[in-house]
Amino acid sequence: MKRIYPLLLLGLAGLACLVAPLAAKGSGKPELRVTTLDGASFDLAAQRGKWVIVNYWATWCRPCIHEMPALSGFVKSRPDVTAIGLAYQDGAASAIKAFLARHPVSYPVARVDTAHPPAAFGAPLGLPTTYLIAPDGRVAKRFVGPVTPSDLEAVIGHRK
Repeated sequence: MKRIYPLLLLGLAGLACLVAPLAAKGSGKPELRVTTLDGASFDLAAQRGKWVIVNYWATWCRPCIHEMPALSGFVKSRPDVTAIGLAYQDGAASAIKAFLARHPVSYPVARVDTAHPPAAFGAPLGLPTTYLIAPDGRVAKRFVGPVTPSDLEAVIGHRK
């Protein structure tokens, strides 16, 4: 029992570290201010009134690459929806730009420092990870794994 007790405490402490940030994220309006690869600024608060897709992805992530055209098409087809792609990977912005030249999207993309991801969203638990932000600025849904336009419509349709 003496051996299990320290492990149990360590496990509970680790769980608390994971759950506390997740709970905080769901309790308010997350902030996100990033500079996109084209040098523009993107401020999530400035998007109020629209649905916003915040999509973590990486150039080496096959499911991410597969979902990008669908997300891009969804954003183009919905004037009430905008998006920001967060390239979650190390490396030069020029490599990400070259990737996007081969896999273009209709929304801006910013490179995210994997050591210091945006505080309100934290590091993704898997890629792709997508947050759907409601027009009031609150997180409506978090998706871990590929997301489809149907997945997004299911949430947006219930919250119009």
